[in-house]
Amino acid sequence: MTPREMAPGVFSVGVVDWDRRIFDELVPTPHGTSYNSYLIRGSEKTALIDTVDPATFADLTANLERLGVEKIDYIIVNHAEQDHSGSIPAMLDRFEGVKLVTDQKCRDLLIDLLRITEDRVVVIGDGDTLTLGDRTLEFIIAPWVHWPETMLTYLREDRILFSCDLFGSHYATSSLYVPDEGAIYESAKRYYAEIMMPFRASIKGHLEKLATREIALIAPSHGPVYDRPAFIMDAYRDWTGDGVRNVVVLPYVSMHGSTRAMVDHLIAALVQRGVMVQPFNLTKTDTGDLAKALVDAATVVIGAPTVIFGPHPQVVSAVYLANLLRPKTRYATVIGSYGWGGKTVDTIKDMLGRLRVEFLEPVYVQGYPKEGDFAALDRLADEIKKRHEEAGIIPA
Repeated sequence: MTPREMAPGVFSVGVVDWDRRIFDELVPTPHGTSYNSYLIRGSEKTALIDTVDPATFADLTANLERLGVEKIDYIIVNHAEQDHSGSIPAMLDRFEGVKLVTDQKCRDLLIDLLRITEDRVVVIGDGDTLTLGDRTLEFIIAPWVHWPETMLTYLREDRILFSCDLFGSHYATSSLYVPDEGAIYESAKRYYAEIMMPFRASIKGHLEKLATREIALIAPSHGPVYDRPAFIMDAYRDWTGDGVRNVVVLPYVSMHGSTRAMVDHLIAALVQRGVMVQPFNLTKTDTGDLAKALVDAATVVIGAPTVIFGPHPQVVSAVYLANLLRPKTRYATVIGSYGWGGKTVDTIKDMLGRLRVEFLEPVYVQGYPKEGDFAALDRLADEIKKRHEEAGIIPA
């Protein structure tokens, strides 16, 4: 992608990766992604905000050549993860004398991950500034967004926040700015769910800190630039807040139809009671979609058959994911079927130990569900409706 000017002397020089479909060998990226890097030409000094994934280093250097960049004084390192920092060694070789500017924890990680030498790094603290002449960079230390060393960079004169992973989205587009708020909302929510949600409390505090600054543009390291910052900041306030929606997320696997019969019955019972349901067949589900659904769902019901003596492995994976992401879900339970025994319910309950949920009475049956089992599912639907009513999230 060719360089684009965001403000006088401020350019987007990063790379769009249209074809990337998996990130960190873990996160599906159905819409591709971008590795955003930004060049700031001050009257005295030039700074580059973050670099790009090493596989796209040639594209970054091509963009710098198009702008006639022969010298870079500083590379601002907001985050040490390699999709942003991985091209730093090559940049240090290419631009003699360039200094890395980052915080202490990030410096230590750069040394460990990239074998950067200490003499190439200038360490800054929260609130410190760096002058480029007519431009001033202010550094905001923001740990656990989503690593412990993350920081943000604020260009005071142009009111641009370079937010690195915060507010990002895996969304490849030829547009510099958000082209479609609806599409970006969904991609940004998915991105938040996959990597930011476990650190909800920390991010909430960082949002409060940012509220004291006037921000004209938010320039993240993935996805398009926000020329209406309130759009994404309001979304983050919603996602990091304590409110939940009248939704049951229902990930499940059914090996021989018994658990599926229970899932279908519970879905119908919940819908009849005014409760929304989002089912996910784990043999077909994109884990990013499941993570996104967990962001603000009030209840999670796990549909799990027993394999030998415990839950189906794909259920184990989904439960592990939910426990890792720590959504603000309030209630959880298990439904499913077993053949001759096992401890599926106890195993799943133990695996959800990081979630602050109330565990509702499970419905776990032997073989294909009988009339009494379906009645138990109706009672579970009644209980979920009651809890949602008590939470004030079922519309009158």
